[in-house]
Amino acid sequence: MANPQIAVFSGITQLSKNHSANFKTRLKSTSGTASFEMIKTEKKGAKQNVAVVTLNRPKALNALCKQLVVELSQAVEDFSKDDSVGAIIITGSDKAFAAGADIKEMLNKTYSGNFKDGLLVELEKIKKCKKPVVAAVNGYALGGGCELAMLCDIIYAGDKAKFGQPEVTIGTIPGAGGTQRIARSCGKSKAMEICLTGNQFTAQEAEQMGLVSKVIPADQLLDETVKLCEKIASHSPLIISMCKESVNVAFESTLEQGLRFEQRAFYATFATEDRKEGMGAFVEKRSPNFKNN
Repeated sequence: MANPQIAVFSGITQLSKNHSANFKTRLKSTSGTASFEMIKTEKKGAKQNVAVVTLNRPKALNALCKQLVVELSQAVEDFSKDDSVGAIIITGSDKAFAAGADIKEMLNKTYSGNFKDGLLVELEKIKKCKKPVVAAVNGYALGGGCELAMLCDIIYAGDKAKFGQPEVTIGTIPGAGGTQRIARSCGKSKAMEICLTGNQFTAQEAEQMGLVSKVIPADQLLDETVKLCEKIASHSPLIISMCKESVNVAFESTLEQGLRFEQRAFYATFATEDRKEGMGAFVEKRSPNFKNN
């Protein structure tokens, strides 16, 4: 019997056309808004301050082809510059967040070509976003899809979501952070098991190992993720960005270096108007009115 995991990861990509041959982005500006083919964008929340980017390649289970990745990165960059947006959600469909990279598009690539073109580098723009980015994962998040979720700052998962890094089953290894971010989140033994077997694991297992923050009934996932982002967006955008940067430093430095960075960032908040407003509001027992300054 065929391995269903391999079928999901590599077989679904055969449904897609070879976009590398005729790849054209449609990022034409219309009143400052980009036009996309493979993603949908909208704003949600009571104050319309939560941006939602939905991957929209249903026939390929949102396999990450070049065009989709470029459009996704562009949308995140656009929302990062939008002062009305306090947090960004990346999500997919009920069946798949993203069921892997587009293997058909990758099939004939070479080492030198990958090195020159910076294959997968475009995804790093999501990590560099100063605003919080939250993954809302339903269905399959395999290979590049799992790596995309881990690029985000927080992962909320539907109760039927499935994660995995099955690259070894098709003769390669994770290339967008899979071996590194799983090891930092879940430890060496779990990272080795996940990456060396290629086995899928459930949302509940992902939560137990610290990869996912929360597991939610699938039909409530987006609503609950929006609520989380509304809470984040209620704080000072400037201070949130500083706090996000400080947490990220913990994964890129020694403990002593991280503590030093955190302390200096803490001191730096005292040069902001929002720190004065936040503490003043607390003392005066009122809600703060942050100005992002």
